[in-house]
Formats: sequence, structure tokens, C-alpha cells
Amino acid sequence: MIRSESQLHKPSMILVILLAMLAWFPLFDNLAQTQVDAGLKRALASYATARTLNASISVAQGTQTAVQPAGVGVVLAPGEVLDPVNDLVEQFSDLMLIASASFGVQKLLMEMGASWVVSLVLSLVAVGWVAMLWRGQAPPRLLTRGLAVLLLIRFALSVTALVSDGLFQAFMDERYQASQSFIENSEAEIEELTSETPVADDQTLVERMRNWTEGLQFESPVARLQEAADRAIEHILNLIVIFSLQTILMPLLILWLLVGLSKRMLR
Repeated sequence: MIRSESQLHKPSMILVILLAMLAWFPLFDNLAQTQVDAGLKRALASYATARTLNASISVAQGTQTAVQPAGVGVVLAPGEVLDPVNDLVEQFSDLMLIASASFGVQKLLMEMGASWVVSLVLSLVAVGWVAMLWRGQAPPRLLTRGLAVLLLIRFALSVTALVSDGLFQAFMDERYQASQSFIENSEAEIEELTSETPVADDQTLVERMRNWTEGLQFESPVARLQEAADRAIEHILNLIVIFSLQTILMPLLILWLLVGLSKRMLR
């Protein structure tokens, strides 16, 4: 009877023993921390880009752009045009700061979970839990719950980091690179459009008449700023979605699955 019950629980016993042994090897943790560091680096880069873009837009909002279609002077202010994108950039930079903090907290918790104290307590509880099953005794519910909690503390964040980064590399990395690169270039484009100079005032009457047709069809720098801002908004939203998935939605979903799996394994 004892042997039949121990054979019934043998897969769970083997798995718990292997996990208790794995808790003492740092390779798994080092790999997970490397992925967290990469995510933190991406978040900080996007935060720096957002702050720089915000500064460029603020400067552009405080300037006036002078244009001379067909030799007629017009002064245009880009402030109202850039207000919506500037508000979005500020919110985006706040989100990137939160994402950076999230990666930092995740790394700290992983280091705490990988400490030798947690590994030692996990090993002792695992040995006691397996020994009781081997003798055909049902482990107390408190012991089983304690083992599940220790396993989650030791491995959940590392598994979450690895799975989350794997999903990022498979489905989001290309989109992130494209959007990040575009936003980095948007700063230079906005500065260039803001600093455009008007047509020289010393043009002769013939030159002004020659440029009349082109002047009637001029494209205002403010209109071009509007187009650049609209394009930037799309890529900013892409980055918001990517970091929201990687730092909030996917970790919560993975942790929920791990908790359910641990309950079924130790039931």
C-alpha cells in the first residue's frame, strides 16, 4: 500500500527534488537577470528619447515660424499644433519611467529569491514533503502550501522574465526597433522644421515674380510639423503597447499560470 501510493506520487516527488537541486545553480538565474537587464536598458533608452523629444517640442512651441509665400510675409506659431503630441510624449515618458522601475524591482526581487537562505529553506521543506509521500503519509496542507510558496518565490520571477523576453523577441522586437528609431529621428526633424528660415528679403521683383507660382503652393513648416507629429504619435503608441504588455499584462498572466500549475502539481 505504501509503495503503491509512493509510485502514484513519484512524478511530483521527482519534480520537486529536481527543482530543489536547481535552486542551488545560478545559471538559470543569471540568464533571467540578463533578460531583465536588456528590458531595463530598452526602457531607459525609450525614456531618454521621450525626454529629449519633449524638450525639442517645448522649444518648438515657444518659437514662431516665418514664411513668405509669393513674397508675402506670414508668421505662424506651431505651439497649438504640437500640443497634443507633447502631452502624449509627457505621458509616454512617465510610462517609460514606470517601466524602468518595474524592471528594477523585478531584478531586485529575483536577487532576493535567489539567495542561499531561500534555497536552503526550499530544500529542507522539499525533503520533508517528499519523505512523507515516500512513507505513504499525506503531507500537511500547511507544508504543501509552504512548498508551493517557496517554489514561486524561488522560480516564478525568473520564469516570468524568460518567457516574457522570449515573447518580446518573437513578436515585438522588430516593431520596437522601428518605433524607437523613428522617435529618435523625430527630434532632429522637428528641430530642422522649426529652424527653417524665410525667403530672403533682398529678392528682386523679377525673382519674386518667378517664384510666384511656387509660392502659391508652398507647404507651411507648421503643416509639416503637424505631419511629423502625427507620424510620431503612431510610433509612441506602439511603444506604449509593447512596454505595457511586457511589464504588466504578460507578467501577470504568466504568474497566474504558474500559480495554477503549482496548485495542480502539489494537489
